[in-house]
Amino acid sequence: MANTSSAKKRARQTVRRTTINRARVSRIRTFVKRLETALATGDAAAATAALRLAEPEIARGVTKGVLHKNTAARKISRLAQRVNKLAPAS
Repeated sequence: MANTSSAKKRARQTVRRTTINRARVSRIRTFVKRLETALATGDAAAATAALRLAEPEIARGVTKGVLHKNTAARKISRLAQRVNKLAPAS
């Protein structure tokens, strides 16, 4: 347990930040999961719409510090590839 007042404050802040960060990561996972289900059903229109919603959420995770920049870029890239593969070639 923390002894100094600054360490006690830091412990309180950590609890608060952990709660917020978990919610952010959970939100990102939810959007990605919706995209995954759209991909699984094979609905190109729904998958494209889900990607448009998931991409900014993943990018927001970077700005908020819950995801690394390269991790987010890799996720977005791989999801976009899968959506493009599903969409009919014009």
